Amino acid sequence: MKSIADIDEKIRNGSAVVYTAAEFKRLVREGAEITAADVDVVTTGTCGVMSGTAAILSIPVAEPGTFERAERVWLNGVPCMPGPCPNERLGLLDLIVSGTAHAGPDYGGGHLFRDIVEGREIEVLVEAADRSIETKVTLDDFPYARIFTTRSAYKNYTAYLNTQPTRVRTIFSVTGLEGPYREVSISGCGEINPLQNDPARLAIRDGSPVFLNGSAGIVTGEGTRSSAARPNLTAIADMVGMQPRYMGGFKTSAGPECITSLGFAIPVLDDRQVEALRVLDEEIPLPIADINTRKVFDETTYADIWQGAGWEVTYHPEWCEDCSACVAAAICPTGAFDRETGIDRDRCLACLACLACPNNALEGDEGSLRVRGRRVPITLRQSSRTLAEGLCQDIKEMILDGRFTFTGGGGR
Repeated sequence: MKSIADIDEKIRNGSAVVYTAAEFKRLVREGAEITAADVDVVTTGTCGVMSGTAAILSIPVAEPGTFERAERVWLNGVPCMPGPCPNERLGLLDLIVSGTAHAGPDYGGGHLFRDIVEGREIEVLVEAADRSIETKVTLDDFPYARIFTTRSAYKNYTAYLNTQPTRVRTIFSVTGLEGPYREVSISGCGEINPLQNDPARLAIRDGSPVFLNGSAGIVTGEGTRSSAARPNLTAIADMVGMQPRYMGGFKTSAGPECITSLGFAIPVLDDRQVEALRVLDEEIPLPIADINTRKVFDETTYADIWQGAGWEVTYHPEWCEDCSACVAAAICPTGAFDRETGIDRDRCLACLACLACPNNALEGDEGSLRVRGRRVPITLRQSSRTLAEGLCQDIKEMILDGRFTFTGGGGR
């Protein structure tokens, strides 16, 4: 049996054996006999729409004494909650901003968070009792900027479809889920998800290091709606150091949502952990529920999502017929597509929404789920295995470069 100190020493001297979750699963599928003696660290990750994300920000907006206290505040039109500290007459605001708060149907907290991390100028509007104040700030102006999650990295999610002959407005669809049984929406990164690989939380404990949107932070505990069967986590990290490609906004038919990523390095101390790490998509249940009642009525596995189906969308500009209004650009929930420049891979979640292009200029293998004996096409993926694996690779490189140890933390 190894200790954390043993693994940290191997990281420091460059002898640690580190695999991403995808690399480890590949070995498992090839039939490799792996024990704790053969591996020191496995990096895991998940990336997708996670509603339970918010930010705590401290922002200077005026000289001290300019106003008594803020009553209402907006950042780029997104409503914020002033407080919990009123900062009376300081001209400095403490704010809490929900990732699902929105300025309109196309812009919300998730978009705002990415704009802040990208260093963009943010418009601030403050309404005090006796005056209004407008200013502009960037992340460099913030004395404090943290993102925290209230429930993220669910061990497994639920797939949703509509059993009724209607179209239902929902956060699980970009245009509304069409029924009956016409389409299905899925979430979750399956076999590389952190909690799927450490269901007993032998490594992912309260206070453990986490990479939240690529920035080094800590796990603060179990999240809301967490249960033994479907655990999730709360975590917090500084926005300085976050990577824009792992975060952002996502438009849905029920308003903007928030993309969040969590990555963990799991230290492999004994064979109990190896056994948990051997889990594959084919073994991970995916419940299927009716969006109208949220009641589960069928089940499949994550293999139907990630094994055999393509993970990316491809643009064929030669097939584009220059429609007066580009359907694919209009429907793209992350703003990742433009027919002139193509797909911005740092914004694309490969969610499949753009396949609505009437000329098939965008191509992807969406896959399907068997529901009550019939195949229902997957029309929306709210998680990205490609981006999650990119986060796993980033963490692996930090470990191999000696920029991260379990006792010393680290990161960009």
